[in-house]
Amino acid sequence: MMDRCFTFCTSGELIRVPGGSVVLITADGNYSVLSLADGSQYVVTLQLGQIERRLMDFVVSGDNRFIRIGKSLIINREYISYINPARQKLILSDCRTFRREATASREALKALKDYMEKEEQQ
Repeated sequence: MMDRCFTFCTSGELIRVPGGSVVLITADGNYSVLSLADGSQYVVTLQLGQIERRLMDFVVSGDNRFIRIGKSLIINREYISYINPARQKLILSDCRTFRREATASREALKALKDYMEKEEQQ
C-alpha cells in the first residue's frame, strides 16, 4: 500500500508528510506538534481533536495505525516498542534510527497494553 501524505496549511506555510513517517502527535494548547521518524517536528495550528478527525478521514478502511491515548497524545502504533503503565512510560522506536519516550496516564497505557496484547493473540 502506498503511504498517503498528510497536508496541513497555515497562513504562512504548507506542511506535507507521509502518514507512515508520523510517530506521534502531541497537544500543546490550541496547537499540535507532529513528531516524525526523521526527528523533525512541526507545529500546526489545529487542536488534537481536529487532527484526530482528519486522521479518520485520511486512513483507509481497516488502517488503524493511529491511536488516541488520553487527552494529549496520538501515536502511530507501528512504532510502539515498550509500554509500562506502572511507570507511565511509552517508548516509540523503529529500533534502528530513533527512539522517542512519551508519557500518558496509567489508565491510558494499561488500556493500550491490553489492546495490543489482544491484537497479538488474534
